[in-house]
Amino acid sequence: MGHDLVCLREGRNPVITLDGHTWVTFDDALVGPWVCERAGLKYAPERFTGIGRIKDGQIVAGVLYEDCNGASVYCHIAGEGNWANKHFLWLIFDYPFNQLGVRRITTTVCPNNVRSQKFTARLGFEVEAKLKDAHPEGDIWVFRMFKENCRWIEAKDAIQHV
Repeated sequence: MGHDLVCLREGRNPVITLDGHTWVTFDDALVGPWVCERAGLKYAPERFTGIGRIKDGQIVAGVLYEDCNGASVYCHIAGEGNWANKHFLWLIFDYPFNQLGVRRITTTVCPNNVRSQKFTARLGFEVEAKLKDAHPEGDIWVFRMFKENCRWIEAKDAIQHV
């Protein structure tokens, strides 16, 4: 049985619906504060572009992108519960690599956040540098992913463009 996947524009913030339910939002004002609260960032509306995963009417995950310079972009990923599926992972990597056209994504993780480190590595990011005393809780680890190493954008059948 197939699924009815539709991309709708609501004002300037499109949403993707699956079988009549909102599945993804691109509303920066909704996604931004949610991710920032969980990632320990200060929300600044003009700073971020976001993609949020909606489940049962609530945000369960979000990704914020910032400082895109054409070659790279920084991202911050936050999630709660069981949110990661191949469809959403395809979407959050397709946006920077194929729509923005960057060659790499950079993200940072505090080394005391072991769960986040492991998740970031499972996504395919690699540690590039360790910045000593760059965070209030100590060091920051810088992770990177290059487009050619991203297994998620290869899943073209994960979602159909409509």
